[in-house]
Amino acid sequence: MKRAAVTRRLIGLLLLAGGHPSAGFAQDALQPYQLVRSLQLIQDRIAAGDHAALPMQAKLLEMADARLRTANADDYKDPKNFRALLVYGMSGGNPVTVEAATSRATTDPQSLAIAKGVIDYLNGRPGEAIEALRPIDPMALPPDLGAFLALVKGSLLAGDQPATALGLLDEARLLSPGTLVEEAALRRSVGLAVAQGDAARFALASTQYVERYLYSPYASQFADSFVSGVIALHMSISQEKLGDITSMMDPEREKVIYLRIARRAAIDGLNDLSAFASARAEQGRDGNTNQDDPRALLYASLSTVTSGTIEDVRAKLGKIDRTRLSEGDRALLDAAQAIAGEVVAPPTALPAEKPAPVAAEQPPAPEIATPQNPDDSGLPPVEGAISEQPAATAASGGPAANAPDSAVVAATSSDAATVMPASAPSPAAGPDPTDAAMTRTRRQLDLIDQMLGAAPK
Repeated sequence: MKRAAVTRRLIGLLLLAGGHPSAGFAQDALQPYQLVRSLQLIQDRIAAGDHAALPMQAKLLEMADARLRTANADDYKDPKNFRALLVYGMSGGNPVTVEAATSRATTDPQSLAIAKGVIDYLNGRPGEAIEALRPIDPMALPPDLGAFLALVKGSLLAGDQPATALGLLDEARLLSPGTLVEEAALRRSVGLAVAQGDAARFALASTQYVERYLYSPYASQFADSFVSGVIALHMSISQEKLGDITSMMDPEREKVIYLRIARRAAIDGLNDLSAFASARAEQGRDGNTNQDDPRALLYASLSTVTSGTIEDVRAKLGKIDRTRLSEGDRALLDAAQAIAGEVVAPPTALPAEKPAPVAAEQPPAPEIATPQNPDDSGLPPVEGAISEQPAATAASGGPAANAPDSAVVAATSSDAATVMPASAPSPAAGPDPTDAAMTRTRRQLDLIDQMLGAAPK
């Protein structure tokens, strides 16, 4: 009842502020902590999926900013108002306002240390921020402030101390359940669990997020982390567990998630996972199948594009309605068809062996370099795609990613031209043309990942 009354009063104030150019009295009638609490209520509604509250959040941030800038030293003698200033800063507030208000306030040293850390955090100085906030225990603070502080500290430590960061995110959730703070903490926990290789933690955090915050406007960020996590931890997450998590989603979201997993898995050569995700995407729910979705057929075909059923795959690819695909997926279809065509193309015949000439009867012949095609992929050019040749070095963070073409060619020994004196004896057995074709195919599949662009909508 109290929360509902505050929300009704807030809506009335917003109407006044929006309908009268001099309605500054609206925010002046409230203490800073009251405005910030109203902001938190709106943010919690947004986290629960009320997207209509987003404009109200923007208006409340504006009102809270104006009220905090005009608050005087006496206002900040009330600890609730100074805590509200800090929460406002950690809720996406203006760092200039927080810094100016802090300079006028007289409060305890710990609160001032938190303020310094928040200001550093907002101004993009993570090193200074964590040093200021490190000795402060969020669990020893009032819950409204402690939850935000735990979230900020967890975010700051995520890169260098992921285990510590996960513990802080747990504290944030404990102090502020059912709020935007918990939503953000869960979302970040998913990504950190992947980085830690912790499949159990990944599955638990994903389950909790889908149960509580699937309709948050930030859920697309969760989806990115979830798909990446399924691919990275595929050896540790069973298909049954994956199905349990996605079954809590609405059918459309579930379909898109499986389409994205199928595509990523196929490109990474995870054929079992790709086949499972493609089948689930086509299966649908509630009697509504997605067998006519060209994306599901495309991604399912990609996982078998180099298999023994390649003729069947080519036939399926040929039946896909290109007009129903996005531009990125049309490029993917072209790439898959090109790869399928190359797999079934007859291998280039090896040159017939000739007996080595007697050195005394002929002068040495000049060296002959086998011609090298700089682009043997057969794929259409891809805007922004890196060269195939340095792929292995670039993936390992080596310097070839930025090397000039000549250095790249020299560094890629497997693709370098073979140079032999004509008088040298031929090897007993030449390279298998089929193996060479499959190697090129794998490099082409790597290029497809760059063609994909944005996730399917």
